[in-house]
Amino acid sequence: MAGIEHRLVDGDEAGMRLDRWFKVHFPGLGFGPLQKLLRSGQIRVDGARAKSDTRVQPGQTIRIPPLGVDAKDTKTGPIGGRDLRHSPDGELLSRMVLHEDAKVIVLNKPAGLAVQGGSGVSRHIDKMLEAWTNQKGEKPRLVHRLDRDTSGVLVVARTRGAAQQLTAAFRERDTKKTYWALVKGVPRKREDRISTWLVKEQTPDGDRMRIAKHGDDGADHAISYYRIVEQAGQNLAWLEMEPYTGRTHQLRVHAAHIGHPIIGDPKYFEADINWTFPGGIQNRLHLHARHIDIPHPNGGRLKVTAPLPPHMVQSWNLLGFDENAADEEDR
Repeated sequence: MAGIEHRLVDGDEAGMRLDRWFKVHFPGLGFGPLQKLLRSGQIRVDGARAKSDTRVQPGQTIRIPPLGVDAKDTKTGPIGGRDLRHSPDGELLSRMVLHEDAKVIVLNKPAGLAVQGGSGVSRHIDKMLEAWTNQKGEKPRLVHRLDRDTSGVLVVARTRGAAQQLTAAFRERDTKKTYWALVKGVPRKREDRISTWLVKEQTPDGDRMRIAKHGDDGADHAISYYRIVEQAGQNLAWLEMEPYTGRTHQLRVHAAHIGHPIIGDPKYFEADINWTFPGGIQNRLHLHARHIDIPHPNGGRLKVTAPLPPHMVQSWNLLGFDENAADEEDR
């Protein structure tokens, strides 16, 4: 049959799951199409039927039917502004995938892409997920949100049941979300807890949060934690931040509240006239959802880390920050 390919498993791929092997070699092939090919026996290992969790070994032969995606031509690497405007929904989503299984998808959302629709929003992830609607007509579901200009880990449920469990985990605060931020100046305390009341205001530029008092109409309690990872003199600091509550713009407002607003924040950044914006650093929001630890619907915990977006990689390189300094392994 024309179009069928057979590939040998390399020596450094010993013990790799078959679905991971396809993710490496054919990143444009989605989870659903892969499962369909496996169930129908079109993908085989040494001539035998296989499953997603089949562990491949060096020297084995993988039978690959026509996939409709070309491994050599599939786009990889950071997602730029042109991609956000012109790439097809399914292709763009596939490039964001950090983790994928039968119940959960974890995306690395690029900065500048909205999660849900709103005023002036022409493209957003909730709408894009329709490209992954399954044969039952079921579309993957959002279970939490990130601000449009915030990049990083975004969890999506494949099924209604998974969505209910994941949403409950966020509601009951059985999740640990870690963000990285670059802020103006250096907080006096190396680590601290920020506790305020926040209220939402309507402005000509959209919703904005402000610090409120306990008992104010519409005010919600918000708690965040931070620690300084590294600093560039007294001018800039890299903070690792954790929101205990999940209020709109919470980390951005809290950073500004303690006098150290996040670099590039169009809503909450303020500085005195003597402060100069660091040369070589892009004036874009430097807030990234770096890591999440959440209960998996099948049991156990799912832990996923998202690489920094290009503008923050550039800043980290300019400032000489070492990503390993955050000690992610200790989480």
